[in-house]
Amino acid sequence: MLRATAAETWDLADDGDGLELEERHALRRVAGLSTELADVTEVEYRQLRLERVVLVGVWTEGTATDAENSLAELAALAETAGSQVLDGLIQRRSRPDSSTYIGSGKVDELRVVVQSTGADTVICDGELSPSQLRTLEAKVNVKVIDRTALILDIFAQHAKSKEGKAQVELAQLQYFLPRLRGWGEALSRQAGGSASGNGGVGLRGPGETKIETDRRRIRTKISRLKREIAAMATIRDTKRSTRRRNRVPSVAIAGYTNAGKSSLLNRLTGAGVLVEDALFATLDTTTRRARAEDGRIYTLSDTVGFVRHLPHQLIEAFRSTLEEVAEADLVLHVVDGAHADPEEQVRAVREVLAEVGADAVPELLVVNKIDAADEETQLRLKSLWPDAVFASARTGAGIDAVRAAVEQRLPWPAIELTAVVPYERGDLVARVHTLGEVLETAHLAEGTRIRARINDALAAELAPFAVKS
Repeated sequence: MLRATAAETWDLADDGDGLELEERHALRRVAGLSTELADVTEVEYRQLRLERVVLVGVWTEGTATDAENSLAELAALAETAGSQVLDGLIQRRSRPDSSTYIGSGKVDELRVVVQSTGADTVICDGELSPSQLRTLEAKVNVKVIDRTALILDIFAQHAKSKEGKAQVELAQLQYFLPRLRGWGEALSRQAGGSASGNGGVGLRGPGETKIETDRRRIRTKISRLKREIAAMATIRDTKRSTRRRNRVPSVAIAGYTNAGKSSLLNRLTGAGVLVEDALFATLDTTTRRARAEDGRIYTLSDTVGFVRHLPHQLIEAFRSTLEEVAEADLVLHVVDGAHADPEEQVRAVREVLAEVGADAVPELLVVNKIDAADEETQLRLKSLWPDAVFASARTGAGIDAVRAAVEQRLPWPAIELTAVVPYERGDLVARVHTLGEVLETAHLAEGTRIRARINDALAAELAPFAVKS
């Protein structure tokens, strides 16, 4: 675990505006982030050309551990994107510098670190404005990206379905549009050759500049992608409406990235979904049928993982997918019990759920990976979340308790009805067993007598055969 030494600890009661001079000037390294290869023979298992990166974070609030956990997560994101982390630096400031993110005085120190490590990229733990990005890049003389661009890059690598790829491309274009810039003057030239222009020889003309042309093309593509995603969302809505019409209860599995959602889905349904120890391994929603102990059918949907400061472009682009959670009858919120800060993960997930209107859906908290969590941590989390279910999708421990808790929280059919169904309408009896709760059944000469709790749609079909109980 990353720790600050006593000499590197700041007074957290200070609001940041009154920081001591040496504290303001402290640009310190965070140990344990380097992922340089110890054995060069491992390189054949990595990408042919890894980007060598230095991470930079600005600590504005919270504890030293919080700041280091955030940078450690950024290192994991960089690793997932295929980068090699060389160093990690944290700057203590009351707020990020409006010009260079870390302050003009610290940029020189950062440039020295970049040169000494041989890094070719700097990744900042926050979303930079276009001007911050340009200024910092010009001063350190290597490529600079922010946390948002890194997450978008990971999503672009992992998207597999047509809808997932379209959603990621839309998010990337919306992010890069205000940051579009030309390298040199080539992208600033005007098209056209009217003598009325005043741009000098070769630059006169009433036409739009190259960068304006690029912006127009990006806006056109954004409009096209939005139409395509809307059409795909219509298909998704049709499938959902079919389930709603049949009143099939739905459970959405949500949670922080790499919390074990896909592993849990596989344990509960045998879905065979890809399981990988990597961030954002799942981007495309997978829905599987499951059968409760009493015979009722319900669906389980695996959804995209969340992360702290999830880019708003991604939330908007994936809104149609995330609506699967908002439309569910129950949210199965999976938490990584072995993570250094599971409370922050829960807060981040609930924040995103609120953004898509899913905060009103009943929630079942499942603390996963208990096989990797120590006893002290488990006791602390049980005290914090007394209603949570503790399990391990890897070993299978607690899975029966998860299944029972899900089935207990599924909505029950509202109408109780008794009917004598002719034997030739066995399909109706089968649907009652599938969609309702059978309370009593008997076989008579004229048909099957069944008393059950069912939904209103099925009750309407059984009405001609209804009898007094």
